[in-house]
Amino acid sequence: MVPVQIQLTENQARILDQIAAEKETTVTELIRQSISDMIRNRKDTDGGKQIDADREERRRRALSIVGAYSSGVDDLSVNHDKYLAEAYANADGDA
Repeated sequence: MVPVQIQLTENQARILDQIAAEKETTVTELIRQSISDMIRNRKDTDGGKQIDADREERRRRALSIVGAYSSGVDDLSVNHDKYLAEAYANADGDA
């Protein structure tokens, strides 16, 4: 984490202290959450597309493993119902 120093009005500090006590967290954590919310809800100036840095990072990570694993079954897309029924039958037998 990067240390940042900010100045709050007395009213802001007082209210943040109250909220932190109610939520049983710290003012620092409230500020981090608020910044994350602001980033998540930020609108891109190019067409109004919503930006979510966390979501984009998860998407990038998910796409990076596409095709990395194989079930060894060549006809899964055709016979998915059959394989699903077998998986549930095997799971019931394990219980």
